[in-house]
Amino acid sequence: MRRPRSGELLAGLLGGAGALHFLLPGPFDSIVPSVLPHPRLWTYASGLVELACAAAVAVPRTRARGAAVTALLFVVVFPANVQMALDASTPLVRTVAYTRLPLQVPLVLWALQVRRAATAGPPRG
Repeated sequence: MRRPRSGELLAGLLGGAGALHFLLPGPFDSIVPSVLPHPRLWTYASGLVELACAAAVAVPRTRARGAAVTALLFVVVFPANVQMALDASTPLVRTVAYTRLPLQVPLVLWALQVRRAATAGPPRG
């Protein structure tokens, strides 16, 4: 059995996260920055963008562009992650939220690596 590649794993992560926006929207609504009206609209919109990124990254022909958009998405959602940390209701949630913030950097780098690999083409042998 073939092991999944980095792009396929990234597509899976994005697909799962995107689906959660629709299955359990409440936690996502709560981290939408207060300057944005209609949190549920933003929750669904960001979930849809994650699902679109997942689809683009999953298809080899669109993987490079999808991974570039994914890297941008990871940067754009960072303020919501900061909001989640600031609004944390318990010390445990606060600790998890603040610990999660620096993880955006490897996510951005991962998406950029998938983009580079997709633009490099298949390995030569």
